[in-house]
Formats: sequence, structure tokens, C-alpha cells
Amino acid sequence: MTRHALLAFSGGLDTSFCVLWLRDQGYKVSTVTVDTGGFPPAELKRIEELSAQLGAEKHVTINAQAELFDRYLRYLVYGNVLRGGLYPLSVSAERVCQAARVVAVAKEIGATTLVHGSTGAGNDQVRFDVAFRALAPELNMLTPIRDLALSRDEEMAFITSKGVVMPDKIRAYSINEGLWGTSIGGSETHNPWSELPEQAYPGGVIKDDQAPTTLTIGFTQGVPTSLDGQDMDPVALITRLNELGRQYGIGRGVHLGDTILGIKGRVGFEAPAAHLLVTAHRELEKLVLTGKQLFWKEQMGNLYGTLLHEGHFFDPLARDIEAFLTSSQRPVTGEARLRLHPRTFSVLGIQSPRALMNAKVAAYGEGSAFWTGAEAAGFAKIYGVSQLLALQAGGSPFGEK
Repeated sequence: MTRHALLAFSGGLDTSFCVLWLRDQGYKVSTVTVDTGGFPPAELKRIEELSAQLGAEKHVTINAQAELFDRYLRYLVYGNVLRGGLYPLSVSAERVCQAARVVAVAKEIGATTLVHGSTGAGNDQVRFDVAFRALAPELNMLTPIRDLALSRDEEMAFITSKGVVMPDKIRAYSINEGLWGTSIGGSETHNPWSELPEQAYPGGVIKDDQAPTTLTIGFTQGVPTSLDGQDMDPVALITRLNELGRQYGIGRGVHLGDTILGIKGRVGFEAPAAHLLVTAHRELEKLVLTGKQLFWKEQMGNLYGTLLHEGHFFDPLARDIEAFLTSSQRPVTGEARLRLHPRTFSVLGIQSPRALMNAKVAAYGEGSAFWTGAEAAGFAKIYGVSQLLALQAGGSPFGEK
């Protein structure tokens, strides 16, 4: 039986090494590139040509940006998910989406072995491993980069010995660009005291003298559907927000958190659309959802983000949370108006036909048509009875012994 390996192929050094190494081991090799954003047409063409040059018998390119939103990102918007209140889970969502599509292609072409080029040091290896095993337990899996633990110089020497010349892409920073954001790694991200310079971000140095700009984002049941009154599909809208926000340096930061492997990790990111959409969506929800809905949505959104980030996306609990989040979005239709300044932005206003704020019923600090002053006084008196009884029974108001 022919051993047929399908490799998740980025066209970088690690996955290029994998093609040649697999062929040396006697495998028939096919490659697949799953485009979740950040792959311009020229780069996709280069990747396809490189795959053939390396000796792969078949290469498949898949545009999965719409699927990335529909299956993954929409729930990050619904849940207002920013890990640590800061970091959009761009890479987490991309890797699960990519792994699932790789498995689908493997089954279509009859591959016997799934291969990814992750190292043994990061989160991606876990995400690929778990997805491959969960979705295709009948297939073998190989991870040459992790198993061989070669240095990049050793990988390059091996590739060169095969007569293949890799493009010179040596950069001071490692960049992973996708629809939901760009992650940035470099020497500064290894030191929690170091600042990532502006030139490290894809948008570069931001001009301080840019005039502010105002934009309006429309949502239909939680899904972003329009920009400045123009209907747009979510992928096109996110792409446009990335273009606009990048000019102002919106959505930049450095996140420090816990990795799946239990160590601390630090990564820079630039994610204009994610920050603009999550902030606008959260403000709109404040207008149309009840306080209890908002409280539990925050808990569920954080839990969902943790499941996705830590490689538990295929746990049935994730589907349960998706059902909860989807239900919560039924009234989340309306618009948020934002103003962008260099490196920051603010929500100017929100409106919705499902608004729960109605000045005709009650105005905070002013008056209400629903109750009298005497009724309010009675409510306030009863509201504090449990605290009164606790203190009368000998409790301390400030916890002194």
C-alpha cells in the first residue's frame, strides 16, 4: 500500500523541509495551504510553485476565510472574546480551522498520513494534534520538526543539499497574518520588560497628526453586516476594518499569558477589526440585553475562548456554549458609531430597535413613570434588610475581629 502523506503547507522553512524529508522516507507527498487571511495572490502562487519544486505530487489551495468567520470568529464576536481582556484569538481560530480543512482534504484524496510542521515549543502543535486525532483517528500522524528537533540552520542545509533554494525571508520578527489579526514575535517579546517598537507592527510607525475619522458599524443578530450604511459580508467588512484601523494603529498590543504547555508566553499583535468589532458589539449589547444576560455572557464567552485557545474546540461543551451565545444574539441588532484617533478609538453612540433604555419610562438620576418616590423608598429599605440583620447579629461592617 502506498504511503500517502498530506502536509499542512505554509511555504516556509519548516514545512519545506518536511516535504523533502517525507519523500526521503518513501512517502508520496501532497500539500495543502488553507488561506485564513494574510495570503496575497502572489504569495499563494509562490507557495504552489514551491510545493512542485520540492517534489510534492499535488498541491491544494483552499480559501477558508468565510468558513473561518462562520464556524469560529462569529462566536468570538458573540462572546466579546479578548483573552486577558486584550488579545483576540486569531491564531487559535486559524489553526483549528486549518486543521479541520486539512483532514477533509486528506479524506478526499485518500491520504494515509497527516503531517504538520509545528515545533515542540508552542501551542500550535497541540491544536493540530488534537484536531487530527479527533477528526481522523484512523489516519497516521507525523510531526518531523518536533520529532527531529533540528535547528533552522540544519534544516536549511538539508534543503540546500537537495538543490532547492529558499527565498531570503530572514526578518527580525516572525509574523503570522490572518483575517482576525497579525501576531508578532521577536526578541522583545521574550522579555516581559521590553517594549515592542512601532516599526515591528505591519502598519509601521503611526503619524500623530492624522485627523480623526468616524465610522458606523451595523449588526444583525450579533453579526457585523454593514459599514457606514453599506451592506457587506463579514469577511469583506473585517478586511476593510483592518485596512482602516491599521492606518491609525488600532488594536495593537503585547499579550502575556499562560500557554497550553504551562509556561508563560508573550506575543505582540495587531488586530484592528477584532478590537473595533468586539468593542462596538459589547456596547450594543449593553443597550439591548438584560444585566443577567450580560453577566452570564461574559462568563460563557471567556470559557469559550479558553476552550478554543487551549485545544479543546471539539469538546461538546463548546457546541453547548455556541448554542447559548447564538440564542443571546437575537436582540443584538443595531448600530455603533466609533471615532478613530491615532492609537486609540472610542464608541460615540449606539442605537437599536430593541433598545432597553427608554427615557420615557425612567431616566437615571431624574425620575420614573413606573414608581413613586414612596415606592422607591420602600424598595431601598427592604433591599438592605439582610445586611441590617447580619450587623445586628454581631457581624462587623468592615471585617474586623
